[in-house]
Amino acid sequence: MRLSSIHTYPVKGCHRVDHDGALVQAWGLAGDRRWMVVDADGVGVTQRETTRLVDLRAGVRPGGLTLRADGRPDLDVPEPAGGEQVLVRTFRGRELSVAAVAAGPVADAWLGALLGRQVRLVWLARPTRHLAAGSREYDTGDQVSFADAYPLLLTNTASLDALNGWLAEAGEEPVPMTRFRPNLVVDGAPAWAEDGWAGRSLRVGGLLMRAAGPCDRCVVTTTDQETGVRAKEPLRTLARHRRIDRKLLFGLHLVPVDSGPLAVGDRVVVEP
Repeated sequence: MRLSSIHTYPVKGCHRVDHDGALVQAWGLAGDRRWMVVDADGVGVTQRETTRLVDLRAGVRPGGLTLRADGRPDLDVPEPAGGEQVLVRTFRGRELSVAAVAAGPVADAWLGALLGRQVRLVWLARPTRHLAAGSREYDTGDQVSFADAYPLLLTNTASLDALNGWLAEAGEEPVPMTRFRPNLVVDGAPAWAEDGWAGRSLRVGGLLMRAAGPCDRCVVTTTDQETGVRAKEPLRTLARHRRIDRKLLFGLHLVPVDSGPLAVGDRVVVEP
């Protein structure tokens, strides 16, 4: 089994960035989801609310971020280390707020024009706990960025092939892996093998990671990550074939144990 692709999302909900290699840190891949767009209440704005985020292409640079979108001038945003502290939540229903730093009015106006609503951009200077202790079987503590729940998401190409087979049987078009917004994609494993990895350790290249459990999928998977067009698949087919404990499962959450580099082509081993 090998690592076939690596992806980050510098601003939560933005278009992916593809990598040949990446640095794994305690809270995930370097540069992954350390920035988030929030509404007037300080709640994260994601593709669940607006598919316009697929148009946002954000690139991490030393000391900051560059925002890009078709028809808009590029905007360089420095890390606002001394900026205004604001309390935010990744979702409206989250019990815990997270201390973030406001990027400032220039970035807010740029994103507001892109998304067609009043928003703010915030930066997570120090990853911290935003899930209450005991609310998940595998507690990440403060080992998480603005990710939904866990530092990393892994998917399996054979599982996507199986899903696309079901879609074909139903007369539906196949979907690409980008719909599932993974960080790490592996090939060389049987379809749905990842179901049996929960609670076990994986070694990706030279780095040890703990499998925290399967990923419950949402409406974002129905959004074309290039156009923003939203349909009913693949959630409808996942509901027929992958509904387990009232969740629609695809992918596996990971928590890094080690820090260091990894690269496409690295060997992936599930430890006993």
